[in-house]
Amino acid sequence: MSDDVHIVCPACGGTNRVPAGRDARQAKCGRCGAALFTGQPAAADAARFDKQVTRSDVPVVVDFWADWCGPCHAMAPIYEQVAHELEPRFRFLKLDTEAEPAIAGRYNIRGIPTLMVFRHGKVLAQRAGVQDRNSLKAWLMPYGS
Repeated sequence: MSDDVHIVCPACGGTNRVPAGRDARQAKCGRCGAALFTGQPAAADAARFDKQVTRSDVPVVVDFWADWCGPCHAMAPIYEQVAHELEPRFRFLKLDTEAEPAIAGRYNIRGIPTLMVFRHGKVLAQRAGVQDRNSLKAWLMPYGS
């Protein structure tokens, strides 16, 4: 049995095997050469969202947001800071609910910002509303790899 961790590239969507002992922050995609973790949330369309939440071995945190949403804009820098601090224990994605209404509908998103944690395609946790940095980190920690 392999201890490799499967990480989906945020740039091309390729699935990469990273040896368990290797620092994933230094890993690059075998397909496109991009860094697997950048310390920033990655934008996701429907195809990239589905690939990330189903094929990645690390928990995937998704910020469901929209450009017109004031609280979403208030949450954005906090989410970015936490992404910088917690990658590669988590993958951080941003999904625009206006651009991807089918995904928002699939998960019954009624208010934004909504944060969801996925692992192997299953929802582990969900939370709506603006979070401060410490509350967000404390909420996520039980789900980290």
